[in-house]
Amino acid sequence: MRPLFILFFLCLASASFAQGETTYDDQGKRDPFIALVTPDGRLLNLEPSDSEAKIVLQGIIYASSGRCYAIINGEVVSVGDYILGQAVFKIEENKVILLKDNKPVEYILQKEEP
Repeated sequence: MRPLFILFFLCLASASFAQGETTYDDQGKRDPFIALVTPDGRLLNLEPSDSEAKIVLQGIIYASSGRCYAIINGEVVSVGDYILGQAVFKIEENKVILLKDNKPVEYILQKEEP
């Protein structure tokens, strides 16, 4: 009898939660419902960042066929990732295009002088 009662209670509880809309107030902390790992197995850095922080393109790993990566502010990113509130839109051999407020911004890889 007791397992049936527990099952009934769980059904009632789940039905009451499904009726109302639930929102998550992060209170300045990381949202636990956002994945920390990308589908290809890379860890994401989701720490809050300063909107005035400067984007520094440090390197590009380019493949004409396949996935390309860029190193921005010490983080490895690929198309679709976000860095400092900007989406990685395109990675080319010598530049990366990010979307800031839905506007493309180009960052050109600077070559080091010997």
